[in-house]
Amino acid sequence: MESLSPAIGVVVPARVPHFSSLRTLTPLLPIWRPKSNRVRRRIRAHAENTRPPSSAASAAAAAIDYSDPSWKSKFQEEFESRYDIPHLTDVIHDAVPIPSTFCLRMRSPTEDFADGYPSDEKWHGYISNNDRVLLKVIKYSSPTSAGAECIDSDCTWVEQWVHRAGPREKIYFKPEEVKAAIVTCGGLCPGLNDVIRQIVITLEIYGVKKIVGIPFGYRGFADKDLREMPLSRNVVQNAHLSGGSLLGVSRGGPSVSDIVDSMEERGVNMLFVLGGNGTHAGANAIHNECRKRRLRVAVVGVPKTIDNDILLMDKTFGFDTAVEEAQRAINSAYIEAHSAYRGIGIVKLMGRSSGFIAMHASLASGQIDICLIPEVPFNLRGPHGVLSHLKYLLGKKGSAVVCIAEGAGQIKRYFNEMGTPADVKYIDPTYMIRAVRANASDGILCAVLGQNAVHGAFAGYSGITVGICNTHYVYLPIPEVISYPRVVDPNSRMWHRCLTSTGQPDFV
Repeated sequence: MESLSPAIGVVVPARVPHFSSLRTLTPLLPIWRPKSNRVRRRIRAHAENTRPPSSAASAAAAAIDYSDPSWKSKFQEEFESRYDIPHLTDVIHDAVPIPSTFCLRMRSPTEDFADGYPSDEKWHGYISNNDRVLLKVIKYSSPTSAGAECIDSDCTWVEQWVHRAGPREKIYFKPEEVKAAIVTCGGLCPGLNDVIRQIVITLEIYGVKKIVGIPFGYRGFADKDLREMPLSRNVVQNAHLSGGSLLGVSRGGPSVSDIVDSMEERGVNMLFVLGGNGTHAGANAIHNECRKRRLRVAVVGVPKTIDNDILLMDKTFGFDTAVEEAQRAINSAYIEAHSAYRGIGIVKLMGRSSGFIAMHASLASGQIDICLIPEVPFNLRGPHGVLSHLKYLLGKKGSAVVCIAEGAGQIKRYFNEMGTPADVKYIDPTYMIRAVRANASDGILCAVLGQNAVHGAFAGYSGITVGICNTHYVYLPIPEVISYPRVVDPNSRMWHRCLTSTGQPDFV
């Protein structure tokens, strides 16, 4: 029987960032190496490719005939088709909506609806199903502009709209018939408990009374020793004050078929999945299996990746907290380096294939001399290498601080061989960062994501994820955000700002 692991495996990107920079570290620095031979082969096969397109729209652009006078309208039609989010009525044609039970005026969150469902048509807090958010907001005049994302060689402006998130006036589930389940998968990330809390609170406002947590990721659906956890506002009221996940986390799990079987046995008809690319691939597989069985089930994802490597979104929860917590490690490395004779402080931050945390943390600190990320090739040795620049910094400043995404190590040996000693201090705060509670910025993001996940499920949408795009909250079809990891654009303004801050040269 097909296991969930292969379902998750499909998200290994068709293209990965340029790994030649990391290969130069092999003699000196421990770097991430995939445990799976299949993943290893894919990385080797694509290591020389250029960086992936910045969006799925860019990939689709390759098939466009620009000589066709109507290419622009055809592109928009194709885009709208791909970003049309799945709905229960796609497979359950007789599904009848009812007035929404969500309103913030004059009603107890747990009111019974024995006398019928109230209408709040005069409350202007609902979102129209036709509301849209603009995916791209910059009109580039040339492909050579910093960070340009162009569809054609002339950078023709084409509007790309996605669905706005929020409560709808009509819903497709009766609250008293809902059993909602929440599952957290993958690794820890600041904000998991915040999202869980807001999902539970919002479900109760709709009138849902049967809410459970599935323990330890997808495996909780199959392990008979793991009992589902009843959830309520009283249970989760202070959950956000602690890091981690009150439900526990794990990777992998049973087959998709077994998970859906378990959902049917438990009576679960709303599933909220918190996780990254792999977890979302699993959620999409669960959604498709539910549609195949014609089940009245809503599956909604909330993107959780501390690396900030989910496509199309401004940021994912936990990222801001990670950048803030990284400042402690960077400052410690700075103090160690500047307090030592010819001191070098090295801070390793999360980001196996994307350097967003390292880039933002370096820019925020103002204490970093060299920032190394997977997306930008670099050499260690040679006249323009990292080690040569470190030697220059030691001679000029007497110390240096390096921030690197997923890899650092025996630089000290190089200086011993050169007869110029260096006192190297290495700090890896990875697990300390992952385990802290969310900061205020992430707390707000988690709250809104959790609320909108519930709104999306009650509106009848499934196979979607919720995110923030150009400061607005949107619903996106899961396949569009998991096709490959989002990476730093070396020609983006943010990377240029980081280089301006560090003053580092090109290391090639």
